[in-house]
Amino acid sequence: MAAGERAGGPPGTDLRRSITSRQLFGYVLGDVLGSGIYVLVGLVAAAVGGAFWLAFAAGVTLAILTGLAYAELATKYPRAAGASLYVSKAFRSPVLTFLVTVCMLSAVFAASGSLANGFARYFAQVSALPPTLLVSLLFIAALSLVNYVGITESVVVTVAMTFVEVAGLVAVIAVGVVQVARGDAPFGVLVEFSAQGNPVGAVVAGVALAFFSMAGFENAANVAEETFNPSVTFPRALVGGMVTAGVLYVLVAMAAALVVPVDVLGRSDAALLEVVRAGVLPVPVGPVVVVFAVVAMVAITNTTLVSVVTQSRILYGMAREGVVPQVFARLHRTRRSPWVGLVFAGLVVAALLVVGQLLTLADPSTDVVARLATVTVVFLLLTYALVIVSALKLRGVDQREDTYRASTPLLLVGLVGDVALLGYVVAEDPGSLLWVAGLLALGLALYLAGRTGRRRRSQPPDRPVAPGSGP
Repeated sequence: MAAGERAGGPPGTDLRRSITSRQLFGYVLGDVLGSGIYVLVGLVAAAVGGAFWLAFAAGVTLAILTGLAYAELATKYPRAAGASLYVSKAFRSPVLTFLVTVCMLSAVFAASGSLANGFARYFAQVSALPPTLLVSLLFIAALSLVNYVGITESVVVTVAMTFVEVAGLVAVIAVGVVQVARGDAPFGVLVEFSAQGNPVGAVVAGVALAFFSMAGFENAANVAEETFNPSVTFPRALVGGMVTAGVLYVLVAMAAALVVPVDVLGRSDAALLEVVRAGVLPVPVGPVVVVFAVVAMVAITNTTLVSVVTQSRILYGMAREGVVPQVFARLHRTRRSPWVGLVFAGLVVAALLVVGQLLTLADPSTDVVARLATVTVVFLLLTYALVIVSALKLRGVDQREDTYRASTPLLLVGLVGDVALLGYVVAEDPGSLLWVAGLLALGLALYLAGRTGRRRRSQPPDRPVAPGSGP
């Protein structure tokens, strides 16, 4: 297929197949290698113990099984919209499609709040300011402002950000390698579990948090239409990128456990920074700590910026479809940015941060980062389970000879895993359901407001009475 050939999609599409296998692999890797691991390593270590690398391995495996469903559906329906499109095709239910869309939007809201807290914690390492609510709010406001001014999407910038994220993780792995080479690595810690509960329960508790670090791979489905030979290239690049990210995560977890005592990791607000601070590398610790904190903040900023962009675009798209009030479809006259959606999304994330801070003041043991990560995972697991069901339900529908077909047993294992983990997360943290219910209620309110607006617009205007025609 020659470069520049039109993608085979719906009538009227003018996208070209221009993304190679290597480019798509890099795109997936950059998407998955977000900032979750920078934020959540300490929490996973506290939940599992020294063997917390197993939680990342299990989380990666479960995410890959879900990714197989995306690989099949993206090659069958190579169009943007992802989970919402697949559920719509499978069930033909506007209500269920809207629910999935709201789940994805809510997941992005909660993830942004969790990452904003993580940014504040790393920022505190290089400044005199503590990780306060104000820092988190200013962080979200700044990214919303950047989006309002306008974002020039550049492959060079994306690749640069990915290199920064990978460089930070490689630095942690390097510290672990030096520790092993010196003969100071306590390998026994890699099979130690938390004293609370049994090993299986400890790992499952960690998986619920580690799963957060693998979120983002579904964004690759939006570029399937622009990929050369997607039925072959897309599944390989998607799974290959996820596996590569997973290997890096597991190596980082092992390095952290071998260098820093697990209890120190579990108590730290910036766990990976403790690895660099351990002084294993033959370089001055102070400057290295500052550089690594900046790297972590760049990684968090990159991921959160994508989340902010996604929030406003989902609201914009839903308004264009008439699902939510038309005000969200408004674009700034000169900037052409969906400013109403940006303001609304920023206020929602800010509200989540404020509520989390109030709960922390009422109960100091409450961890806002963990709670918002849990809420994100609840929404993602529900959505991913529906995507797998959609893949199975659409077997034989819109099938072509070159359509990728995922292994049915693996999809069933993924479905059982998603549902089981969802049940465990809810059972372990029932308080997260209140947050979930609140975000769903917000989505319902937007839906009802949009429906009311559609009814008003569909009503014919009152006919004026001609002069003298009255009784």
